[in-house]
Amino acid sequence: MTDRNKDHISSRSEQIPVVADTDVVVVGAGPAGVTAAVSAARNGASVTLLERYHHLGGMASGGMVLVLDDMVNEGNEIVTTGIVSEFVDRLERQDGAVYPPSEDCLTNWEMWQKWSRWGCIDFHKQGMPQPIIHAVAFDPDAWKRVSLDVVRDAGVNLRTHSWFSEALVEDSRVTGVVCQTKLGRQAIRAKMVIDASGDLDVASSAGASFTDGQFIVTTVFRLCDVDTAKAEAFEYQNPEEYKKLDRQARRIIGGAWGMWWLKTPLPGIVWCNCPHMPGYDGLSPEHMVEAEYEGRERMMGLLAFARANLPGFENAKMLGAAEQMGIRQTRLLQGEYVVTKDDVKKRRHFADSVCRGRDYYTPYRALLPKGLDNLIVAGRHYSVESEAQKQSREIPPCMSQGEAAGIAVAKALEANCALRDVDVTAIQKQMRAQGADPGDVPSANALVEEPVDA
Repeated sequence: MTDRNKDHISSRSEQIPVVADTDVVVVGAGPAGVTAAVSAARNGASVTLLERYHHLGGMASGGMVLVLDDMVNEGNEIVTTGIVSEFVDRLERQDGAVYPPSEDCLTNWEMWQKWSRWGCIDFHKQGMPQPIIHAVAFDPDAWKRVSLDVVRDAGVNLRTHSWFSEALVEDSRVTGVVCQTKLGRQAIRAKMVIDASGDLDVASSAGASFTDGQFIVTTVFRLCDVDTAKAEAFEYQNPEEYKKLDRQARRIIGGAWGMWWLKTPLPGIVWCNCPHMPGYDGLSPEHMVEAEYEGRERMMGLLAFARANLPGFENAKMLGAAEQMGIRQTRLLQGEYVVTKDDVKKRRHFADSVCRGRDYYTPYRALLPKGLDNLIVAGRHYSVESEAQKQSREIPPCMSQGEAAGIAVAKALEANCALRDVDVTAIQKQMRAQGADPGDVPSANALVEEPVDA
């Protein structure tokens, strides 16, 4: 981490206008935040949703992370459901989603060639061909449209172009937030606050305990005018020659997942989730500038190589980099429970599980900060060890966290109780009523430990 301490100045006191008085304020309109806001509103709360950008969707849209994965347990058991499933349905109706039918979720070369370039593979498996699983390739602008639709339909008070500034705290109770806008600082009073900022902005401002983490950052981009059929035919008909060219491409881009390009629902447009650049602090403006320079140099170098050497890419052009930098890890809450790498690796089941991802369960306690009331978190900054977060930070599970958090705040308001005192079984029951799997019933491969007698 960089040393962010600088010289300080004093600023005059100010009168901040209150622009909203609401049951719930959600900070951050990424996948987790949108889901949290919609879930809370559908459960009867008045909700205000704050977003710093002009668009909704966070890393799914502005960040262009264009495959929904981490939704299946061992054996392709779909376990991450609920509002994320509704998103997929809405995207599909707008021709904005592609995913394999259940009968294609097999392990053979025919299905591999049909679906691997959509990103619908179990990349955790070492052998080849890897199994085809339920995963969804989608279009980022369609995600923005669907996000606006569900927010509007739920009656959420949306405020974009509003950058979180500080949490309002009274006697260890979070009572709202202040945001920065073009009109100056504005306050939103709230009975409950959901931190879906991705960087734990609200909770850290309120004084919650956290650790600093760091992982690779990425300037994701897309290329257009790619003949994907020709590119795939070359890869499958000339595997050794393709592997040689692919190794060269990887050296130029400087790091990528198993496949540096994937197809999207838009013909001729491919998604490149690279370059992977370690060593950058995702909270540092200086580091983000350096990453922007480095990332764009690498992506243009890759484009030149692909045009000159890869069949199908002869006419490829740079469609553009993502509006948001791909930040995977910064601050991590140290809450009522800290999920460990061992928990994730061993598929440990928790009695208070309220959401789940691929082969892991998230306890309600991991969404709650210590020593603060009226605040809950949802997203990649939840209470988790750094190494465990790297395996449990994908978009669908974060959406499930948001859905559970939205129900939790609504239940707390209904019962007039603290969030830590909400009946977890009531959250689990409502998650199931909304079509989501809270993880209350462990899968066959879960580690279910017997309770220890007092």
